[in-house]
Amino acid sequence: MTHNINPLQHPILSGFNAKTTASEIIEGTDLTGKTVIITGGYAGIGLETTQVLASAGAKIIIPARDIEKAEKNLAGIQNIEFEKMDLMDPASIDDFSQRFLASGRKLDLLINNAGIMWVPLRRDSRGIESQLATNYLGQFHLTARLWPALKKSGNARVLSVSSYGHQMSDFNFEDPNFEQREYQTLLGYGQSKTACNLLATELDERGKKFNIRAYSIHPGSVYGTDLGREEPIDLFIQMGTHDENGKIKPEVEAKLKTIPQGAATTVWCATSPALQNIGGVYCENCDIAEIDLGQIEHRYDDPETIRGVQPYSIDRKNAERLWKLSEEMLDFKFDTE
Repeated sequence: MTHNINPLQHPILSGFNAKTTASEIIEGTDLTGKTVIITGGYAGIGLETTQVLASAGAKIIIPARDIEKAEKNLAGIQNIEFEKMDLMDPASIDDFSQRFLASGRKLDLLINNAGIMWVPLRRDSRGIESQLATNYLGQFHLTARLWPALKKSGNARVLSVSSYGHQMSDFNFEDPNFEQREYQTLLGYGQSKTACNLLATELDERGKKFNIRAYSIHPGSVYGTDLGREEPIDLFIQMGTHDENGKIKPEVEAKLKTIPQGAATTVWCATSPALQNIGGVYCENCDIAEIDLGQIEHRYDDPETIRGVQPYSIDRKNAERLWKLSEEMLDFKFDTE
């Protein structure tokens, strides 16, 4: 199958790598006067991203489902505001966005970082499968509502934290909510992350004229985040990453990224001057990723091989089709004019 892919989707030899930390990326960068919204900015990679961007002078707004947890995790950090929002509740997204727009502020950086994984079949109030609702449709909805503030920036970036997990599934346009097929949690996760890549692909095309650029990001295989709180250990044993007692193998753990390394690609996409005229790309290891045409050997017991981007997840036709479907599912038009 021939794919319509951004010709800029290839590494640019950024000078950084998988071992680079978020603090190393931000060194020498002044974000004073910049306004940033980060979903899930109070745990794991999102927490590290918040701390690093705030340390460079950015004003950070954290929309959180659990304000108490957010305030506790970010106690003592300057330049931060907390707002109530739940990505699975459309009214909550609208309320948060309206409050932000009413403040009259521009939005320089929207980081769609929040996500869930390894969950059993759950549906939101609209009947939408929970990983699709949280990991993708909530991002689409929030970005649409905040579009006027992004345009006001004159130099904004929208980041979707995706995953290598997009390789587990293309987007199933015929049955996105698992109504006709058996639910498999990793297929749901993979589909939602493919959708994140497609969002960045289409969003960048539509936003270019307003100098709004979009990126999707694979943080890497990171140790110590909240993402695996419902993980089925049997599956990890089968994949070869954990021993028969359910403990991660030391040789695998040694190759995983730390949280500061996991946040580095987000911070690179948020601030790098090298991306000034580049957008609509999927990034990993603080660089633009290589397209995976079958030449990369992936081994789950070697996290360093978990890389590359599938052509179907950055294809323009798929991206346009998903945009239309997203508008139908949310019952509103995302007007990018």
